[in-house]
Amino acid sequence: MSTEPEPASKDTTDAVDPGPETPGTAQAPAPDAGDADGTAAPDTGDDGETAAPDTGDAGETAAPDSASADGTAAPDSAGAGETAAQVSEGEAELAAQRVERERIERRKAEKQGPIDAGGKLSGTAADLLAAVRAVESGEKPAAAVFGAPEPARRPAPEPVRRPRPEAAEPTGAAGAGPAGPAPRTVESVRRVLAEGGAPEALAPRTAALLGEGAEDALRADPWQLLRVATVRPEQADGFARALLGAECGPDDERRGRAVTVWLLEQAALAGHTALELPRLTATLAQRGVPDPDAAVQSTLAEGEALAFQDALDEPGARPGPAADGPEGTGGEDAGGAEGEERPVRVLIGLERYALAEESLADGLARLVNSAPKQDGSAADWEQAAASAPGSAADLIRAVAGHGLVLHTGGEASLAEPVALLRAAHALGLRAWAAAPGPLGRDRFAALLGGPPSDPDASGPAASGPDASAAVTVTGLLTGTEGPGRDADGALDLDLLVVVDAPQLDVEAGALLAESLPDGARLVLAGDPAVLWSVGPGRVFADLLAARVCPQIASRRPDPGPLGELVSGIGIGELGQVEAPGKEIVIVPVRDAGEAVHRTVQLVADSVPRAIGVPAEETQVITPGHGGAAGTRVLNAALKERLNPGPGRFGGFDPGDRVVHTPAPGRVLPGRVVKADAEGLHLSCTGGTVIVPRDRVDGSVRHGWALTAHQALGGRWPAVVVVLPGDAVQALSRPWIYTAFGRAARHLSVVHGVDQALPRAVAEIPAKPRTTRLPVLLAPQVPVTG
Repeated sequence: MSTEPEPASKDTTDAVDPGPETPGTAQAPAPDAGDADGTAAPDTGDDGETAAPDTGDAGETAAPDSASADGTAAPDSAGAGETAAQVSEGEAELAAQRVERERIERRKAEKQGPIDAGGKLSGTAADLLAAVRAVESGEKPAAAVFGAPEPARRPAPEPVRRPRPEAAEPTGAAGAGPAGPAPRTVESVRRVLAEGGAPEALAPRTAALLGEGAEDALRADPWQLLRVATVRPEQADGFARALLGAECGPDDERRGRAVTVWLLEQAALAGHTALELPRLTATLAQRGVPDPDAAVQSTLAEGEALAFQDALDEPGARPGPAADGPEGTGGEDAGGAEGEERPVRVLIGLERYALAEESLADGLARLVNSAPKQDGSAADWEQAAASAPGSAADLIRAVAGHGLVLHTGGEASLAEPVALLRAAHALGLRAWAAAPGPLGRDRFAALLGGPPSDPDASGPAASGPDASAAVTVTGLLTGTEGPGRDADGALDLDLLVVVDAPQLDVEAGALLAESLPDGARLVLAGDPAVLWSVGPGRVFADLLAARVCPQIASRRPDPGPLGELVSGIGIGELGQVEAPGKEIVIVPVRDAGEAVHRTVQLVADSVPRAIGVPAEETQVITPGHGGAAGTRVLNAALKERLNPGPGRFGGFDPGDRVVHTPAPGRVLPGRVVKADAEGLHLSCTGGTVIVPRDRVDGSVRHGWALTAHQALGGRWPAVVVVLPGDAVQALSRPWIYTAFGRAARHLSVVHGVDQALPRAVAEIPAKPRTTRLPVLLAPQVPVTG
């Protein structure tokens, strides 16, 4: 790696004042359930991204900038605009998720008849509820409920075909959006919020969450305010004290339940689908809950969370089910020849994510256990494989005989899914590719629509589908992109290749798996070294670890000095790389102010002059939104230099580079076209988006500088990665690998973290996530070699 500093230009732009924010990604990080020792909570204070980018791996998020002096919740920037009807791709995605959850509910109801209080529970959770009631009645000591659970778990259902989710109705520009709460409901909630000292701006969202009886619900249980994304426990406590007076106390059962659910929500934002019981109770104690066990039991009894017991195997062994006897009570060989009991872990999770993970496991097991549709003879598939080079041939052969295949590799390896799609198209298959976001879709579409990337490729595989065969996962599921659905509600295709698969969370994965028709083939392709999904789960990594299907590792290395650098980072080495063409340049800085100044110089002057890449094709990446050199400060400085203007519409002017977040975790890059009475007009990938005036502040940011999670799926000719001194805690190997890997021709590193950079590459791997997918898959599918 070249360490020669980039020479300073004669640019006289002043260094930007870093501002009052404390070092780090935002203000006042606070512990959450993502890590009992104090991981930062998502940065939700200024943009409404409740699943903010950079949540899971390196503490890149921070506490909301919303705490007020009196301990109440901060105002929501969107205000009453949250109730405005708006048709968007994000809402279509949310509608599809609602349909999926309703489908899961129906499936669950079919499995077991109605039960009493706690009626949302089933299986192991129902057994635990019975134990809770035994404790309450005095029949059993409390320690027995969670102290030594029986090593039993629900037997996995047979991988039979489940009802498929209906396609969400695509909404046109003139369609009606979802109705907001009634004005009188909002007004009644506003009154009770004011009475409790909470910002009245929270009224629209609170009313939408709690429904028509929101006022009565808040008076009966003030901690219900904690369901609003930007509200924290200490703020809800202040609201409860104002309403309840002397009746309010830390041992209130309502508070224990609310904080338990809030911690599980925070854990989901950090990527977990469930939390181990000891970790949850320890964090509840840190949050001032006097009896954490009782709080968990109350939450389970009310059906606000589910409990699971998963058997644990020896370290390094493949996860498996608890060994039960014929009646499910644990046979004589349950723990081996001597009858020793196998250890189990007790997990607590929100129903939404727990059932999505179960649905995902069922759908994947169906693909693994069923023979794929015989499209083309074995000889045809073999001929297609023979005409493909290297590991592309291995991929085609694996797909020929299996319903689920995993494909791993770096940027160059994308040529192999392209070869697969062309071969499938030549064989007459309805083959499509999907990416989690528009950046990944466009990147793959450019490869798919161009000539074969390998000059030796010939024959049928050298032609095939064009760029229109690449879609987004959201567009595929909602029907706005792709083949649509057949008469049975399944996706009308034979082969689906999902690129950038590490970005799939459990909910999107469940929707995809359950939407595939019988006999279809699914290929999940991606680079396992990049950051995981913004949403909960680690679907791709869990499947790689579970070894339930063929795994094809690409043998195509990423070329050039950048490929050498990124490949070394992937294995934990930050080595010296020769870069004779200035492919890699290190720019040392002393402080955050200098980092901002040099970044603006690089984008506006040095990179265009020395490398030939214009500013509009250069992307800045930094660890977080806050801090002295986060996206907010960098975007302000870059706007002042590249597109100065008064910012008359919420700080934006025509020509501004922006990112639009229509739903949590969804990022649409674009540019500002104009602003009028309708709202802010953006030119985003796929068309024009109009963001209503009252939603601009909560869903649009400037986009010259992004976080690594926002940049996932994209590649730019030139990338400037900014590493200010206050970003040390945010650094990890996956973050650095992802950020550096976004550069196609040139990478500048504004370096202010000294030895923290090589130390993070060598010593800080991906932050663990608690998931259940391998355990759920183990009893349903055989392990492969």
